Amino acid sequence: MPHKNKQLCKIRTITTFINLEPERKNWKNAILKATRFCTQLSTVFINNEYTVQSLRIVTNPFGEYLDTKSLEAAKKDLAFISQILNAKEMPAIRIRFAIGEAKTNKEIALLPKLIKEYGDLCNACVNIDINEYGILNNDLVEQSAKVVQKISLATPNGEGNFNFTVNFNCPPLIPYFPASYHEKSLGNCFVIGLETPDLLLTSLKLYNETAQSSNHQEKFHGYYQSMHNALQYHIDQITDIIQHENLGNEYTFSGFDSSAAPSKNCSSMTEIYEEMGIDYFGAAGTVEVSSLLTKVFKSINNTNLVGFSGLMLALTEDIGLAKGTLTSNFDIRSLLTYSAVCGIGLDTVPIPGNTSIEKISALMRDTGTMAYRLNKPLTVRLFPAPGLKAGDITTFTSDDLCNCLVLPVP
Repeated sequence: MPHKNKQLCKIRTITTFINLEPERKNWKNAILKATRFCTQLSTVFINNEYTVQSLRIVTNPFGEYLDTKSLEAAKKDLAFISQILNAKEMPAIRIRFAIGEAKTNKEIALLPKLIKEYGDLCNACVNIDINEYGILNNDLVEQSAKVVQKISLATPNGEGNFNFTVNFNCPPLIPYFPASYHEKSLGNCFVIGLETPDLLLTSLKLYNETAQSSNHQEKFHGYYQSMHNALQYHIDQITDIIQHENLGNEYTFSGFDSSAAPSKNCSSMTEIYEEMGIDYFGAAGTVEVSSLLTKVFKSINNTNLVGFSGLMLALTEDIGLAKGTLTSNFDIRSLLTYSAVCGIGLDTVPIPGNTSIEKISALMRDTGTMAYRLNKPLTVRLFPAPGLKAGDITTFTSDDLCNCLVLPVP
């Protein structure tokens, strides 16, 4: 069966979650152990014909091990970690590093300059909670909005915001950056994240080629079943590989994040919508399909589902979504609406460079309110584009990002 083709289901990340203590002398051993484990498992997957795209390491909150008494002290500690990660004994495959959660105002204030200096070795997040009345912590919201604005001004084209996100109702053990964070009580563990738009699209095309009924309910049930079967097949295969390999007992397997995790190098999620009869992503019917896709990602059996395990609509990481901005197929309000029935929130969304702290904060509060009201994990990762206004086209140079229209903030 075509959907069993392992090239259609890529392993986006093997993500290990580790604990670092304040003593620097132990960091190298902990990081090297995690890297060697990821490399060993990566080799096993490759030998079983699965592509592995990246290895990732996530730590406990960085305030628990970095010296945050001053910016210079924190930078020295990160420089030490950078040396470890760039050592000769490290593998050639891409390694990304997340310093975990910023928990205090002082820690949050350090992020713009740390991210400017260390970029992809300094992925970080802020978790924002609610009080007993269901009201978000607006002090943290506003401080996070200021961080977004400062990062946009401190890094070329504002691209440093690729490494910072604000989490609402997000659990630990998310394998995708920068929403990842770890808690000491969970011990050393690992999670698998996949890239599956090619797989989902292939399964839908096969179904449409053989479908006998034009009945809407039957078609949508067929769409669901075809995507579920394809995704379940590969998750079962990968689980079987993990269970039958002698990986030692240093890292506990915590499960999969079943999200499709699109990128520039695979089919766009917009193609999946179109294959299910939507004229274009953003047209009437988009909410219904978003809900169906979320149901597929939540339907996986025989393993633990962790992280988002939902529909990701990462605007500037998906070529189809990026192109959709050029024809005004959707706006920020639309993306928030779709978040009610799907995954990640407002992710990698370019906005005008002069957007006020008040408006950025309001977008965060809207997203956070939905996350807690609907009991789902949502994030905000905005890219204020310095010098650009709504309707301008971004000038990103990162290999991870697609250029698109800057969206207005209503």
